[in-house]
Amino acid sequence: MDLKAILEHHVVDQIWARIPVGPVSLPLSKHLLMMGIVSLILLVLFPVIIRSRSAALAPLRSMIEIVVLFLRDEVVVPNMGHKGAAFTGYFATLFFFILLMNLIGLVPYGATATGNLAVTAGLALTTFFLVNFSGIKNQGFFGYFAHLVPKGVPWWLYPLMFPIELMGLLIKTFALCIRLFANMIAGHIVILVFICFIFIFGAFGTAFGLLVAPISVGLVLFTLLLELLVAFLQAYIFVTLTAIFTGAAMHPH
Repeated sequence: MDLKAILEHHVVDQIWARIPVGPVSLPLSKHLLMMGIVSLILLVLFPVIIRSRSAALAPLRSMIEIVVLFLRDEVVVPNMGHKGAAFTGYFATLFFFILLMNLIGLVPYGATATGNLAVTAGLALTTFFLVNFSGIKNQGFFGYFAHLVPKGVPWWLYPLMFPIELMGLLIKTFALCIRLFANMIAGHIVILVFICFIFIFGAFGTAFGLLVAPISVGLVLFTLLLELLVAFLQAYIFVTLTAIFTGAAMHPH
């Protein structure tokens, strides 16, 4: 059994075709399909649920409302101030987008697009642009970069501190990218390894396979429950850190 091939088949993005667009070619892949499905859910299904007056959809409306109010009152406003309330729609969209991409990977034949480094890098870049845009908008271009170095630092340390603080902006973005990617791909690898144990030990005899199978299945189910928790947790952490970084850029004190 080629464990490496199995892991690559289920974890690595599968490109089905490429569409030439001028000098570049856009790949049609499994992760792109998953992002398209999640985007359709947010653009079509969520508005239908929110605007509907059906009693059957009332629980879903309440759940969405609870999440949005929680993000506004417990994440956005405490970290960004009252000006941050205007960003609630963005943060709610970011949360649900990451959450649904995490969850869709737990569905049979689905794939976790957030287990793709390119996807998490794109999400982290949106945070990078939001942080710098908000900082410049609230403090002005020169004021924003002047406040990168904390007040009270001796003048002779500025040539050292300023490049470090600039690197900090990039490091924060990189950390967001790697944290989401690593947490989402790790669980899938662990699940596949547990399943492969059945076949690996089965190669030594049917008795070994039958002995290991219940243990492996139990560990897989336990890991799936952890994956469900991690899906919500990582979406929350990404949104919270984005709010903290943006609030720090808006209010240097």
